[in-house]
Amino acid sequence: MRLRTNGRLVRKNRPVHFSFNGKAMQGYAGDTLASALLANDQILVGRSFKYHRPRGIVAAGTEEPNALVELGRGDRQEPNVRVTQVDLYEGLVARSQNHWPSLEFDVGVINAKLSRFLPAGFYYKTFIQPRAFWKHVYEPIIRRSAGLGAAPETADDNTYEHFNVTVDVLVIGGGIAGLAAALAAGRAGARVLLLEQTSGWGGRAVVDRPMIEGQSAQDWVNVTLGELHAMPNVDMRVRCQGAGVYDHGYALAHERLTDHAPKQGGPRQRLWRIRAGQIVTATGAIERPLSFAYNDVPGVLLAASLRDYVVNYGVAVGQRTVIVTNNDDAYRTALALHAAGLDVPAVIDARPAAQGALPEQVRALGIRVLANSAIGAVEGGKRVTGVSICAQDGTGGQTEQIACDCVAMSGGWSPVVHLWSHCGGKLVWDEAQAMFRPDADRPPTGADGAGFVTAAGTANGHLFTAEAIADGFGAGRKAASTAGHVKKPGQAPMGDDAAEDPMAPVWIMPAQAPYDMRAKMWLDYQNDVKVSDVQLAAQEGFRSVEHTKRYTTLGMATDQGKLSNVNGLAVLSDALGEAIPQVGTTTFRPPYTPLPLAAIAGVARDELFQPVRRTPVQDWHEDHDADFEPVGQWRRPYAYPRGDESSHDAVTREVKNTREAVGLLDASTLGKIIVKGPDAGRFLDMIYTNMMSTLPVGSCRYGLMCSENGFLMDDGVVARMDDDTWLCHTTTGGADRIHAHMEDWLQTEWYDWQVYTANVTEQYAQFAVVGPKARDLLQDIGGMDLTQEALPFMRWTTGTLGGFDVRIFRISFSGELSFEIAVRAGQGAAFWDLLVKHGEPLGLMPYGTEALHVLRAEKGFIMIGDETDGTVIPQDLNLDWAISKKKDDFLGKRGQMRTHMQDPDRWKLVGLETLDGSVLPDGAYAVDTGENVNGQRNTQGRVTSTYYSPTLGKGIAMGLVRRGPERMGEVIAFTKTGGGTVDARICDPVFYDKEGKKQNV
Repeated sequence: MRLRTNGRLVRKNRPVHFSFNGKAMQGYAGDTLASALLANDQILVGRSFKYHRPRGIVAAGTEEPNALVELGRGDRQEPNVRVTQVDLYEGLVARSQNHWPSLEFDVGVINAKLSRFLPAGFYYKTFIQPRAFWKHVYEPIIRRSAGLGAAPETADDNTYEHFNVTVDVLVIGGGIAGLAAALAAGRAGARVLLLEQTSGWGGRAVVDRPMIEGQSAQDWVNVTLGELHAMPNVDMRVRCQGAGVYDHGYALAHERLTDHAPKQGGPRQRLWRIRAGQIVTATGAIERPLSFAYNDVPGVLLAASLRDYVVNYGVAVGQRTVIVTNNDDAYRTALALHAAGLDVPAVIDARPAAQGALPEQVRALGIRVLANSAIGAVEGGKRVTGVSICAQDGTGGQTEQIACDCVAMSGGWSPVVHLWSHCGGKLVWDEAQAMFRPDADRPPTGADGAGFVTAAGTANGHLFTAEAIADGFGAGRKAASTAGHVKKPGQAPMGDDAAEDPMAPVWIMPAQAPYDMRAKMWLDYQNDVKVSDVQLAAQEGFRSVEHTKRYTTLGMATDQGKLSNVNGLAVLSDALGEAIPQVGTTTFRPPYTPLPLAAIAGVARDELFQPVRRTPVQDWHEDHDADFEPVGQWRRPYAYPRGDESSHDAVTREVKNTREAVGLLDASTLGKIIVKGPDAGRFLDMIYTNMMSTLPVGSCRYGLMCSENGFLMDDGVVARMDDDTWLCHTTTGGADRIHAHMEDWLQTEWYDWQVYTANVTEQYAQFAVVGPKARDLLQDIGGMDLTQEALPFMRWTTGTLGGFDVRIFRISFSGELSFEIAVRAGQGAAFWDLLVKHGEPLGLMPYGTEALHVLRAEKGFIMIGDETDGTVIPQDLNLDWAISKKKDDFLGKRGQMRTHMQDPDRWKLVGLETLDGSVLPDGAYAVDTGENVNGQRNTQGRVTSTYYSPTLGKGIAMGLVRRGPERMGEVIAFTKTGGGTVDARICDPVFYDKEGKKQNV
């Protein structure tokens, strides 16, 4: 099907070999996979999702809903790739999707035979009864049927990168409007980034060849590109698609770097993260299909797309093409086909008359123009064989049949408003052109209320060359001026257009089509949504466009309704008897087209997916055979087994040694956040449940943080450094989260408070020296007075210890005499070695996180993430003492005042001891009498922490039990792994040294 003439983008002296479904084919350099398939007469390219109907290529760009293929093999395997967006390269391997056993013979087509039993929303009604069928019948079938394509089976070894850039003006779209906008902004002196999603510039103009500035569109594009390339303040990217527009001038773009040249090397794709002062969306418009019976047969495609294949690639879809339209633009396709030597037996025009300049040119070539006519039905199965013609007003029945092998349809144009709408830009209905276009009076606005996005050209509803190019130039000039560049860019380019008669909105063809025809008119090609489905949704009460979308799946396919949405809205509005603007539109959300997950991840994969953070003494832990466990992004030592010792035995040894001699813990991972400023105390009083503003300089205080709903989210010790500076310690996994939590409230609610926060977690190494001999160790090192009188419990001081500048906190998470010593991270390893050296004569042993947990559990100290699960409030943990009665407010206070939060039946913290001394299963539930509505036993509590206590020689646990503190001494049963129960007595959660004598010496 390759034409001898035409093909301005292909180089016929450079053949390119590829395969489709294992069949060897040939194209040329410059082809897309779509044009190459059509050139090889591969009309059938896929199957629809629901009915598995044959599908062919219907478009030439991102709006293509049918031709999704699995591309590549091995590390370049990628499903659901649009053939219209793939540049052909040597050795390309493509496979069609969603069929079995083959594309030509698919057993799934049985669904089409059952279509009357599978209307819109059938799944909502079918999969409810009988209930037992769900697990064993419905769910397995749905899971096997879900999705398109196959997930890659091998790792993707390609590289993907992210790139950050700041510009004055971002122009998205490289057609004549986008080029004009970039030209104006560039001449004004603005820093400009111009993006084009295809491999070439000029858009539709270089295909349709209007005159611009007295020269052909292609010549004007070439001249403009030369001027733009010469501007040092302008950057240009092809194969780079605007993916999303967000608040504050932030935009995402996706660039395909080497997809078209896999042997070239280098990153495969790049995700651009752009900050722009102003954004111009010159994203063009998408031609709409027409709804007539069997408009989904392969060989039926958009008229402008067919024109693209003929002019750009020198490819015909058929030898005899019938064109059906409601506007003059489709006549350009008739002219292009005739010029290429292809037969056009008729142009079917739904309008009452077709008398404009373009129809007259077509008539002059001897091509029939049938006004007030419609296609009654397309004939053919896996490809078009003919069409039947009838009157558009529905009178007279079928008038004739025309043999053909291609149908080109044009139902008008829809501006690509997605990027405009992503950040809140509103739309207005243009009755004359039957389109939603951007409302210039309601643009996306920033925090200052000013607009930062301007739509331009056909994306702004200007379908004619003169209007589009002038609008683009004006948008670029305005964007540059708003961004602060006032240099005059000169006059806008002048375009010239052929006169066109008005289009006529046609949503159903013929207008009075009976149900049997409407049940074969396809709106959403990929999801098999028909005109009759949308009308059924309206009939069943789905008046909201969003509800209709979900009931029918209209616009929910991978093309996001680019072809189907406006037609579907029009059908819905007619069914509801309401105007289209009143029905409204669905919500446009980024990305504009699906992005590969690899591009989103960038370098964040394998070891870099979540980089492991290392403390200054990580090498020492590894050299001493520590067993590690993940804690946030850290790998903390769980225990230090010696020889053949098990981890359990190592934990037992470490706990005993810490209680009896001295233990050493690497606590560097604990979060350290500086909060500073005149309003810092006021701020911390809101963040914590207890009072921090009254904390004396040099003192420490344990604090709790709650979410605004009242649930406990973190805890830690706060130290006051000076009059306006506090140091807040957080849990290991909470440092980044809590810092973000603080900044969120500072930037959104308390933005006028003078507070500065800094996460300095990795700036300091911090070690806990714990046990009855801890003070002896530090005094042996020498340099500071660390007696009880000089540094009492919950105080801190600075000084020099063994020649190291240190900050020492008298705090304890073990119940033992404890000193937490902070040094600069760069000195952490040397100071650790000093502690180990001086501690050896005293029996020093390092201990890991599990010993830490046992030690704290013996003392009844809570652990965030163990005793909390996102539903626990401080009062549940008997921490009422840490909730200030003096403050008017704090985050979570009102949440904790809700009736449910004050329910006396809430589960509260208690200690638990099994009657036989065994260790309770972690997470075990305490069963209660009776059963719930599902036939399961009622529960009255659960285990939150459970350990074997070497100190006490038995199992101990903490748990949440209904009215727990009121039930001391009561025995309740807990479930056991594998069945059965174990009895445990409710007791005080403090198992060791309740008076605190050990830590206060």
